[in-house]
Amino acid sequence: MFGPLPRLLARLGVALGACATYYYAASGLTLSHYDAKAHLVVSRRILDSITPGWEQIGAVWLPLPHLLNMVPVQIDHFYRTGAFAIGLSVLFNGLATASIAGTVLALTASRAGAVLAAALYATNPNVLYLQSTPMTEPMLFGLTACQVFIFTRWVLEPAPHGGAARRRLTMPAGAGWVTVAACLTRYEAWPITAACFGAAAYAQWRRGNRVVDVVRVHARLAIYPLVTALGFMVFSRITVGAWFVSGGFFVPDPTLLGQPWAVGAKIVEGVELVSGVWLLRCAVVSIIVVGLLGVVTAGRAAMLVPLALLASVALPLSAYLSGHPFRMRYEIPLVLASAVAVGLGVGLLKRVAPVAAILVLAVVLNETRPFDRNAAMIREAQLDQNVSARGQVTACLKQRYQGGKIMASMGSLGHYMHEMSAAGFEISDFLHEGNGPIWDSAFTRGPAALVEWVLVEEQAEGGDAVIQRHRQLPRLLQDYDQVCAGGNVTLYRRRAR
Repeated sequence: MFGPLPRLLARLGVALGACATYYYAASGLTLSHYDAKAHLVVSRRILDSITPGWEQIGAVWLPLPHLLNMVPVQIDHFYRTGAFAIGLSVLFNGLATASIAGTVLALTASRAGAVLAAALYATNPNVLYLQSTPMTEPMLFGLTACQVFIFTRWVLEPAPHGGAARRRLTMPAGAGWVTVAACLTRYEAWPITAACFGAAAYAQWRRGNRVVDVVRVHARLAIYPLVTALGFMVFSRITVGAWFVSGGFFVPDPTLLGQPWAVGAKIVEGVELVSGVWLLRCAVVSIIVVGLLGVVTAGRAAMLVPLALLASVALPLSAYLSGHPFRMRYEIPLVLASAVAVGLGVGLLKRVAPVAAILVLAVVLNETRPFDRNAAMIREAQLDQNVSARGQVTACLKQRYQGGKIMASMGSLGHYMHEMSAAGFEISDFLHEGNGPIWDSAFTRGPAALVEWVLVEEQAEGGDAVIQRHRQLPRLLQDYDQVCAGGNVTLYRRRAR
């Protein structure tokens, strides 16, 4: 599928990613982000739970990353270190690197532009850090970049001519299933897919295909993401009782809630922090030039397809307008989009492209250096400063533990469940939201009939489910005594009868 240059860049990207993985692991940063641990817990609990089964997949996060890790994380080493999930991240990052280079090369025939685009993406310190963790963003980057590459190559196929020689427009090989995989990985893929379909349809029409053929083939392609989204919503309805979970797991930020100007400024600020000012400036110029060429010139219409990656901005825009607290990693998909746009822009310069590529890369790397310990995403990953303090609670429980289930909310303590695995606790030792009727019974009948221990996170963002969602803490704990506390976590034990 990829030519020699994209394959070479993919190998270099994987090698760089492996070095980054070792570097961040040696620095103790691999599992610093609470979601890195929580993703491992969700994968593990599908088979290791009080009630194992498909319901444990959950409905807040999309399922593909957890399904791929479901079996490997049953091995304690892979669960506690995230090694298998990280390996997948590195490989998908390599796929993204090859797809970026392949897309730019196909559209501009510029090796300099292709190398530049791949380098801008693969050397970004925030991208390097994310691909060194069990987070789901690298899988999104790889699949959406591959989706764009496949659609770009499809659009660039020789345009048909009139008469009996007219070529029948057919679906691109693999596009449907790559789209399905992307749409089951992260929500950013949903608007990217819609934009990719729209850009490809427009380009196909501009390149001489009949409207009826374009509509027919895109309608067939649209079945893949539509069935995927509908299937996930039905699954969500069955598991959590809602067609789509978009709130209830965070405390709304009043500075962003319903404030479009503030949200726009925050997104720009986030993009500057993760990409650097110079990459953003170059990307804006490139997007304008490439977009205009794609709209005005029929032969350049295919250049609109990779700009579909910019649609990832829909997720932070929607989330922040709904009051979701600012998250640095929501802006990192735009690093991918910016790298592709700049590669295309430089690739259009033809003979001076190599010189321009060197200058752009030098300026950007001077601002955002690989392995920068102060990169925005790394700082965000270290916001949780309560690990050692929670360790005191773990030691306290370990000393007194003689069996019995532990009630804890996945919404606020999922990452802590992972930390407790080092002390020998399994996910099947915990009663959590994923246990459905048993969890609900703890609020109707009281937990004393079901659990020996209760863990409460007192100050989690969005709050502990015991406190925020049910507001029944005094009644729930009337049969429990406080044992110890630390790192905003309080441990309660059922009172002897």
